[in-house]
Amino acid sequence: MESDDDDLLTRSARDPAAFEPLVERHAGVLHGYLARRAPAAADDLLAEVWLQAYASRSTFDADRGTARTWLFGVARNVLAAHWRQNGREQPGTPGDRADSDPWQGVDERLDAAAVAPFLRHTIAGLPHVERELLLLVAWERLTPTEAAAAVGIPPGTARSRLHRARARLRAALAPTGAGTLNRTGDLA
Repeated sequence: MESDDDDLLTRSARDPAAFEPLVERHAGVLHGYLARRAPAAADDLLAEVWLQAYASRSTFDADRGTARTWLFGVARNVLAAHWRQNGREQPGTPGDRADSDPWQGVDERLDAAAVAPFLRHTIAGLPHVERELLLLVAWERLTPTEAAAAVGIPPGTARSRLHRARARLRAALAPTGAGTLNRTGDLA
């Protein structure tokens, strides 16, 4: 299916109708990506993703990644522009509004609800690229190589940063040391 998507995206530069199946196949996953990061604006952001993807479809280069990763890259850029327009570079910064908190829905599904505030704080404290890689791999089920293409960094760098992000989370959530939580979910 990936090569079919790549062919459709390449062909759509000459035949605009070839773009339609891409929208049908990828709208759901892209909407999920946006809804987890900016729930109140996800529908509008998805529309903007499709406008930008269609307008720049001739720039797709299959040698740099798949159509799917290219679309996630477009979505990531649209999301970053949304956050900049709202006065912040990325979620996790002071003054965030509810539409940029991807953890609201996740909190409800956590088995250990007391850990949620600490986990949210820990992930928000990760460097931006590490956090984005972690979320693309964990939530969007991209491979590290696909996430690297979406973020615009080499695959080896992505794997290293993803490993670092996971190690930071493991260390923070360890039962001893800095990751010890009290009954309210705060650091002890």
